[in-house]
Amino acid sequence: MGANSSSICELPQNEYLKRLSGAEAVSENDPFWNQLLSFSFTAPTNSAELKQLEEVTISICKSLVENNPRTGNLGALIKVFLSRTKELKISAECQNHLFIWQAHNALFIICCLLKVFICQMSEEELQLHFTYEERIPGSYGVECEDLIEELLCCLIQLIVEIPLLDITYSISLEAVTTLVVFLSCQLFHKEILRESVIHKYLMHGRCLPYTSRLVKTLLYNFIRQERSPPPGSHVFQQQTDGGGLLYGFASGVATGLWTVFTLGGVGSKPVPQEEQSSPLANQSLLLLLVLANLTDAPDTPNPYRQAIMSFKNTQDSTAFPSPSPHAFQINFNSLYTALCDQQKSDQATLLLYILLHQNSNVRTYMLARTDMENLVLPILEILYHVEERNSHHVYMALIILLILTEDDSFNRSIHEVILKNITWYSERVLTEISLGSLLILVVIRTIQYNMTRTRDKYLHTNCLAALANMSAQFRSLHQYAAQRIISLFSLLSKKHNKVLEQATQTLRGSLSPDDSPLPDYAQDLNVIEEVIRMMLEIINSCLSNSLHHNPNLVYALLYKRDLFEQFRTHPSFQDIMQNIDLVISFFSSRLEQAGAQLSVERVLEIIKQGAVALPKDRLRKFPELKFKYVEEEQPEDFFIPYVWSLVYNSAVALYWNPQDIQLFTMDSG
Repeated sequence: MGANSSSICELPQNEYLKRLSGAEAVSENDPFWNQLLSFSFTAPTNSAELKQLEEVTISICKSLVENNPRTGNLGALIKVFLSRTKELKISAECQNHLFIWQAHNALFIICCLLKVFICQMSEEELQLHFTYEERIPGSYGVECEDLIEELLCCLIQLIVEIPLLDITYSISLEAVTTLVVFLSCQLFHKEILRESVIHKYLMHGRCLPYTSRLVKTLLYNFIRQERSPPPGSHVFQQQTDGGGLLYGFASGVATGLWTVFTLGGVGSKPVPQEEQSSPLANQSLLLLLVLANLTDAPDTPNPYRQAIMSFKNTQDSTAFPSPSPHAFQINFNSLYTALCDQQKSDQATLLLYILLHQNSNVRTYMLARTDMENLVLPILEILYHVEERNSHHVYMALIILLILTEDDSFNRSIHEVILKNITWYSERVLTEISLGSLLILVVIRTIQYNMTRTRDKYLHTNCLAALANMSAQFRSLHQYAAQRIISLFSLLSKKHNKVLEQATQTLRGSLSPDDSPLPDYAQDLNVIEEVIRMMLEIINSCLSNSLHHNPNLVYALLYKRDLFEQFRTHPSFQDIMQNIDLVISFFSSRLEQAGAQLSVERVLEIIKQGAVALPKDRLRKFPELKFKYVEEEQPEDFFIPYVWSLVYNSAVALYWNPQDIQLFTMDSG
């Protein structure tokens, strides 16, 4: 790099980079480093240019890999960076732009080189490159300090201790990104890394005491959503008359390097909306998810996961349980607001899932909120636009709903929240509807989409489990929600009849000589009957527990009463049909007594009166429907590839060559 390169294409000929990667050892005290770190070329502004940066520097990186065992220049560069970070906090307080800028440039080069090294070699080989250094007479008995651990610890200290200002934003972002790159060894392994040198350093030794502070800082970076500072606010102000050296520094960052981190966010051209979010918040969240999903060490559980599981609200004055060495406190109101605002991204939905599933303090707080619609509506919108989302994002949204519906108070309260004009719901104009009814509509729509497109039994199971959990607390169901419940049952009935007919025809056809294998209609029939029974149990649960609160559901039942005839004598449904049959018979009789040509309003009035008159003891009691989300036995087999697919696709991550990726096998949508 250096001061003489003005574009990416010129980097292979840059004299400073050639010397860094050459056969000559450069002392960490050499003035060369000041020259190397004063580069001002026009840096990449998009993924294509990031790819170009990697491609044009291949020869430099290859040369460094070959020569570093003799020169130790990588170690010298790292030591230069380490020496400059010792005064970063003071530099930030004193507005020492030059010091911070050159420290940032050093880290940027380290990060770029580190990514190439990790891509091309094993952790053991990488570790050797960090220990190489020039040997001088009499030094062979001196042990090299462990530069990997020192660099990792330095990066963590930088993240947690340097105040986030305009002039420190870029180096804070680069520190987070470098930690992600350090951990990216996983991308180049087909199997889950259960033992890793980098994991060991982060979960033991000098890094361990910073666990809770790092998790807390990354969470606050996500909460704050700080955008990139405007150009020029974080470096030297441009001087008049060209400005000499100071102007060179300023223009180098403001118009060049800074665009690496904003991906075009500081130029004069309009920027797409998705690129205007906070790079630091996004990278911090990705790093947090990666740390949370490191596999447990043989002797100790993952301390970062322990910290995520145990942190409390700043307003919670109760003492921490004694075995909580990594616990801390954070403002839950700010966290809740950020989670509500950011659910359009996979990573924010994954964080919400982790917190609801693993941190009981967060779950209790969220379920006690009186504005749950702010959280639930973005989740429903994810499911509503299922065609545009990848399957993993949809799964996370569904599991979040399932976890929420395990709580009876949530199931009651969502029917008390009245919403106006849900603009993203396009099937029907909903001028006024309860949050509970909207949730039912969206989940049923997801089931119907799954039946016609993906046919995923796991997705069916989670949707129906959420409805089942809610069913006993259904209140004042919107007429459209009630209709959709019965319409779904109608769709299932037709599917059941079709499969049954196909099975019968196949059985007859099997008597003729034909060597082709027969379809397994028995299994299909079994699956569809399981789903039908679940729907009947949901309807029955509502009738048994809150009949008088749901006249619209009774109306929909009566309107489509013929649907249930075929299941009345079916051995798989006879028991659960008793209550439904009783309700249909009871209200049909009252309607017949009222005469013909009744208006909708009159029918609903008769239903409401009949609901009071129907003796409760005539309805048979069934066990309460309750389903709890249970994580798979080896959740890392799903979550680690999922997290790294998010890193791989992140707009502010470094360019990754798809041909090199081993673990990245998940559908990224």
